[in-house]
Amino acid sequence: MLVEITESDHDVLLDIVYATERNFTGIPVYRRPGCYLHPDAAAALGRAVTLAKAIGLRFKIFDAFRPSEVQWNFWAFRPDPEFLADPRRGSAHSRGVAVDLTLVDATGRELDMGTGFDAFTPLSHHANTDISAEAQRNRFTLLGIMSAAGWDFYGNEWWHYQLFQPTRYRVLSDSILDAPLSAV
Repeated sequence: MLVEITESDHDVLLDIVYATERNFTGIPVYRRPGCYLHPDAAAALGRAVTLAKAIGLRFKIFDAFRPSEVQWNFWAFRPDPEFLADPRRGSAHSRGVAVDLTLVDATGRELDMGTGFDAFTPLSHHANTDISAEAQRNRFTLLGIMSAAGWDFYGNEWWHYQLFQPTRYRVLSDSILDAPLSAV
């Protein structure tokens, strides 16, 4: 049901942050750095990869499918509806139709986006003008590529994109994967 997104098959870089301590919880919440999307989202990612490549850019992906069990743990750790979906409603990530990502140049260097991934502050909002002009341009470039490829955005997180009407897709558990993703 889900498509594994790999660096070699999808021409992206992967840095699955939740498999590391470099996330807002401070502990690895995934036991392995897997990246999965619903086939519809994988197709939209493919369109975005093609558009980015045309202007000499690539994507680095931080997160994609997030098992519902992990979303519940995130909510228990930090119940902040400005930056986390309430698991009672279901997250687009837990439906396999959301991706957290950034743009990188030809050398793999991340473009300046004004904040890092998962910086839960107003500076992370797409339209925040308290960041450098370069970071604003980079965010708009990312927004343009992703929108043209069929993705919707979340205004509070420059890195988060999801398919339109994500509730058309069902919430998925870790049990959908042959090898569970979550460590919790």
